[in-house]
Amino acid sequence: MREFIRHPTDIPIEYQVASVKAGHRERLNNISQGGLCFQTEKALRRGSLVRITIPVREPAFETTGTIVWCRRAEDHYDVGVQFADANTEFSVRMVEQICHIHLYQKQVLEQEGRRLSTAEAAAEWVGKYAKDFPA
Repeated sequence: MREFIRHPTDIPIEYQVASVKAGHRERLNNISQGGLCFQTEKALRRGSLVRITIPVREPAFETTGTIVWCRRAEDHYDVGVQFADANTEFSVRMVEQICHIHLYQKQVLEQEGRRLSTAEAAAEWVGKYAKDFPA
């Protein structure tokens, strides 16, 4: 049984491994209170420290973590990161909600043809789903 609920997403993510100067931009697979999973084109070393930036709000969500696993998946690698700071919980909750709002905005466009601004999508999502969002 999982300790934390995974929240699926398809949000851009920026990461920088501590031992490497260049940063990279990839896609976030999912996020939970304990960590996150993202895709990358090349394998990353387990145990490496990594700085994560998720530009879904101002200021962008930033945290550090440790790469705890890296698995080959078809044409990419899935990388698991455990957050270094237990105090990221509130920020992670905000990012989780923003990810759900982003997904809602995308689904409304695809299924209903309505193009919602971020503020409109947030208002609708909060009205429909915030009360059921896991505590």
